[in-house]
Amino acid sequence: MTLEFCICRESDLQALQKMSIETFSDTFKDQNTTENLITYLEQAYHTEQLRNELNNPDSTFLFLKDKQEIVGYLKVNVNTAQSENIAEEALEVERIYIKKTAKGQGYGRKMIAKAEELANQKKKKLIWLGVWEHNSHARDFYKHLGFVETSEHSFYMGSEKQLDIIMTKKVTTMEA
Repeated sequence: MTLEFCICRESDLQALQKMSIETFSDTFKDQNTTENLITYLEQAYHTEQLRNELNNPDSTFLFLKDKQEIVGYLKVNVNTAQSENIAEEALEVERIYIKKTAKGQGYGRKMIAKAEELANQKKKKLIWLGVWEHNSHARDFYKHLGFVETSEHSFYMGSEKQLDIIMTKKVTTMEA
């Protein structure tokens, strides 16, 4: 593997939008109505919505490339960009999106490690994420990496209210 993380810029907006819609659809289309999925995709990944997120100084988008091919991306948030006020010294892992054809190759672990590295750089003590209650595969994956289920919050897929489990992990401080 020749892996590298690259910061997403506004010039990457189209590629980011395509990756977001593709990976989210691949992961959740079978468990949701077409109408709710389309409504969600149109809102969450609308060009202006993604542009605003990209330009937020408290959010970071990183493409993960393997041999120059984008295989997924990571989005983290701090401060007011976080979707929940979990803790003052926290970093949210809002998205870990990996292409369907690239799953099971260790990219998720690399992205969590990168999130921990960013948390260290930003002097955060905790990383957290929300995972759909019915996504047992993802919940097990995060538990294996040291996350614990600590609370929950609502997530709307179109008009349907769903439940996300909040999982947290203390950041291991890296010594220089």
